[in-house]
Parts: sequence; C-alpha cells; structure tokens
Amino acid sequence: MATATATTVVAAATAAVTVTATDGIDRPFDPSARAGVPAHVTVLFPFHAESRMASHVCPALADVLGEHGAFDLRFERCGRFPGVLYLVPEPDSQLRRLTEMIAERWPEAPPSGGKFTETVPHLTIADGQDDAVLDEVEADLLGKLPFTSRVSSVDLMAYDGAKWQDRASFALCE
Repeated sequence: MATATATTVVAAATAAVTVTATDGIDRPFDPSARAGVPAHVTVLFPFHAESRMASHVCPALADVLGEHGAFDLRFERCGRFPGVLYLVPEPDSQLRRLTEMIAERWPEAPPSGGKFTETVPHLTIADGQDDAVLDEVEADLLGKLPFTSRVSSVDLMAYDGAKWQDRASFALCE
C-alpha cells in the first residue's frame, strides 16, 4: 500500500487501457485503478518519497531510461498471486532490465522495497478479491486476449494520499 508522497515508475500499457476501458473490463476490482493509475506494468515501486526527490532525480531518471529502447509486449494469458489476477507481459526481459537499471542507479530504492527476492512483471486486473471473483473476471478476460502494447515511455507517478498523479514521462529510444 502506498503512503502519501510515495512515487512509482510505471510502463503504461496503452493497448491494455483500450481493451479494459472499451471491452467492459475497466478494472473495477483493482484499487489502483480507482486511485487514478492507468493499466500499467510497474517498473519500480516504491521509488522515492516525492518530498525527497531532489531536482536532479528526474534528469537522472531521463538519462537512465533514455538509454533503453522502446519495445512491444504481448498479453495472452493470466497469472495469479494470492487474491490477485494479472496479465502476464511477454517477453518480460525488457521490463526486468528497466527495473534493474533504475535499481542499480538508486540502490536505496529496491523493487517492492526489498520485500521479494524476485520481481514478477505483471498488469494487475483485480486485487484483494476471493477466488470466485477472480475466476469470473478471468473467464471474461480470456475472450479479449491476446493483445499487444507498445512501450515507448515510462512514467513517474506520485500518490497524494487519495489519488496517483502523473509527475513526468520519459521517452524510450525509438
């Protein structure tokens, strides 16, 4: 859970926004969607408290991300964590590399706050739900797969205690 002034770095999944918004899956079971976060794959959370983001952080983040090329992701299957349904981005190697690059530059901001030994790139569809709800959402979603999304930028978002807001967008090399 995010605290006020938390930040995150995300790769928006443009096609996923279109699929979820127009095909009846608007992520009503994902609390982050209600808090203003578009369909995305998290690159690094938590990043830095917004109040601690010095003026050099955004330019440095632009430098790190500017070295990485744009890429396509394909979403054709679902995965699960306890209480969570997500779409599996394939291949995930580029997402993992983005996470590694940022974590190497800012070792004080490890992925997931250092809670997990492995980062699992994913696009959350439902969170905090029982298996019956997840089964129903997954069955509906499977008919809308597969789709492809181009990742041409990575966004920095900040949480104000109620909503996530865009703070900056960083283009990847085309």
